[in-house]
Amino acid sequence: MEDYSPPAEHMQSVLGSNSLFESNPPAADSEASPADVEEVDSSSQVNRCMAALEHSTVKVPYEVLNRKFRTAQKVLEREASVATSCASEVQAALSGSPIPPPEQLTQMIKGVMSQVSSLKRKAREAVVGEVECARVVKRRIEHLEQAGKGNSATRALWETTRIDRLITDFLLREGCYRTARKLVETRNIKNLTNLEIFETAYEVEQSLEKRDVTKCLAWCHENKTKLKKLNSSLEFNIRIQEFIEMIKRDERMNAVWHARKFFTAQDCKQLPSIQQPSIQQCMALLAFPADTSQCSLMSNNSEIPEYQLLLSDGRWQELIQQFRDENLRLYQLSMQATFTVVVQAGLSALKTPQCYKSNKESFNPDCPVCLPTLNSLAKELPYAHCSQSRLICYLSGETMNENNQPLMLPNGYVYGSNALESQAAANHGEVYCPRTDTRFQLTEAQKVFVM
Repeated sequence: MEDYSPPAEHMQSVLGSNSLFESNPPAADSEASPADVEEVDSSSQVNRCMAALEHSTVKVPYEVLNRKFRTAQKVLEREASVATSCASEVQAALSGSPIPPPEQLTQMIKGVMSQVSSLKRKAREAVVGEVECARVVKRRIEHLEQAGKGNSATRALWETTRIDRLITDFLLREGCYRTARKLVETRNIKNLTNLEIFETAYEVEQSLEKRDVTKCLAWCHENKTKLKKLNSSLEFNIRIQEFIEMIKRDERMNAVWHARKFFTAQDCKQLPSIQQPSIQQCMALLAFPADTSQCSLMSNNSEIPEYQLLLSDGRWQELIQQFRDENLRLYQLSMQATFTVVVQAGLSALKTPQCYKSNKESFNPDCPVCLPTLNSLAKELPYAHCSQSRLICYLSGETMNENNQPLMLPNGYVYGSNALESQAAANHGEVYCPRTDTRFQLTEAQKVFVM
């Protein structure tokens, strides 16, 4: 059966008209004023930003809707086929000779009615689930459309909600599910986050940590079609791990039957070439003890690193990480959280060579990149493109310009005139240099001209 997406007219009837991602804005009835043009340009920039950073906000619930639609389609087609088959049996019985007794016909008709009722009930459940998913998509689009609109208080509230959403997504990706759930409940943003998807993934991760692959295999079976399109090797690696655990328990005959059942059924063309040698390595485990330190390779009493890696408990953490990655790919989520991207963009826009000089006194206390924690995070990021440098006063953190002229003290350090004049007014004309712990008269300072 082919995979279908929800019909466009069905989505339009539920979502209504939303212009967040429309490429062609409606034509104006009259010539726009310069202020209107500027507002349209600003709105276009916001929409482009939303389309670039908030893609997953709308994409994830749409993927959930698409999955519900495809699942419901398969179920309804199966139910309709059964109901049609029952009706055909009744028709064949009536047209045959001899005609069955009334009691038998009654039972056959009741069976048809039961199948039709089941079909109707499942169709109603499918429609309710699809409409609810479509409403989630609509609510998120309406939320994103409010970006940059309204007064300052409304915009500040929207930005706060957005930061909460980004932090929630970051926490979920890092496995901090309880903290993320608490933040969602406190901020009341459940409809704007992907909490349910990650909670399902959390259950699978918990089972993998307990060395149980049942839930992970059920998840793979549920998403089998999509995972095959993604060329995923998760189920293959799970089967490999089952084989390894049998070797550890010294159930070698069961391991052989397991390999015959699952390894030969794997389509090697669908698996990455790097995974194919794993079958040979796994089968070679049958010839070695579970503890590779007890065997020798050739004549040397050396351990075998390839098989030690297969038998190590670290493979379970690799499976958990692979499951997380496949879960993100399944819903077309980026491997990097939007919160991380936003933070990196902000740090890169503020990063300058001054932030990484060995002289710590040159750091600007108001610069986020100069903070120790963020300084290490921004180390690998590119520097900001600054066409014109700015001088910042070490005392006040203000920019030194024509309204705050730079003054150089006799020891060679430069400060803003506003800060030095404030010190001089409070200390009878005396100023203090915190870098050298010396004091001077304000009259000793000289103006500095930057060409």
